[in-house]
Amino acid sequence: MKQKGSVVSNRQAFRDFTIEKTFEAGIQLFGNEVKSLRAGEANLKGSFAKIDGQEIVLCNMHISPYEFSREEQDPLRPRKLLLHKAEIKTIVAKIAQRGYTLVPLKIYFRRGYAKVEIGLARGKRLYDKRVALKEKQTKRDIDRALSHKG
Repeated sequence: MKQKGSVVSNRQAFRDFTIEKTFEAGIQLFGNEVKSLRAGEANLKGSFAKIDGQEIVLCNMHISPYEFSREEQDPLRPRKLLLHKAEIKTIVAKIAQRGYTLVPLKIYFRRGYAKVEIGLARGKRLYDKRVALKEKQTKRDIDRALSHKG
């Protein structure tokens, strides 16, 4: 289900990770990549962000080539994320701790610019996933029972 203004979202990230904090970042893109994003031709499955010196780079995000373009770019090329220095410092400090990772959650447009919401995440274990699934199922059953009464 697409949210308002959302181009693509990474629903699997919410299942596999516990998101502790989110950041909004701009992406450094070429013109034909922006056109492909507007057409919804992107995939966040298996993508991640890593720290490269004083920059944060988004890796393995697939943006399909724009069909009317003559230029050829690698669809999986690393793309630089545009963040404030203070945000980068807080992210670097958290990533230095064991168990944290940066996961892209969704891509959307704000005021004509492509943005990525990245989450500072910690991986879930199998029993955490089971507990979350059980809670979701019980909430669904309660809501279903209440809707039949009303």
